[in-house]
Amino acid sequence: MPDTSPTLAAERVQRHAAVDRVFHWIVALAVLTLLATGLLPVAGVKFSWVTIHWITGVVLALAVVFHLIRATFWQRLRCVWIGLKDLRNALAHRRAAKYSLAQKLMHNGMTGVILTLVITGLCMLAKVETPWWKRNPYFFAADTWGVVYVLHGAAALLTVTLVMIHVYFALLPEKRVYLRAMWRGWDTPSEFAVYHDPARWPGSGGERR
Repeated sequence: MPDTSPTLAAERVQRHAAVDRVFHWIVALAVLTLLATGLLPVAGVKFSWVTIHWITGVVLALAVVFHLIRATFWQRLRCVWIGLKDLRNALAHRRAAKYSLAQKLMHNGMTGVILTLVITGLCMLAKVETPWWKRNPYFFAADTWGVVYVLHGAAALLTVTLVMIHVYFALLPEKRVYLRAMWRGWDTPSEFAVYHDPARWPGSGGERR
């Protein structure tokens, strides 16, 4: 049973709520499963992948919808917006608010490719036979299907690149504080002082910018 004494609590600064950490790891598992089931057959690894792929895609879509609603109504979207102030602070090597410019770039890049994957993937469900609907390969015209496939494939390849970058930086010794925070939810006050400006983000909640 974890120690929740006042002394220990005072030595921790909450960075991520439990619900956000669960969302992150669900998305991570879903994305890795989708990449494996979508790309391994192309590389010659033969297995029954279609059902796993589309069910995981639906799970990812539901998680994204949940996150969009939560971020819009219960969190502050400006925490991940990128403005001129972020560029100026990065060039001046100032401490970040809750998220650094690099973290915002990664978040927004992943948001773009995952939304593309989800939207095109939901379109491609028309070609999949399921217990709830019949397969309809003529749902779109042939040229429209071509655009859907190109966007889906390009987003998948970009996702591979972004995942590799994300994992690389998460495992760097000086960045493992962020990995632990995504697992346990907190930073220590000394870590907070190194990476964050308390005038812009006092810990927990949204940043003041």
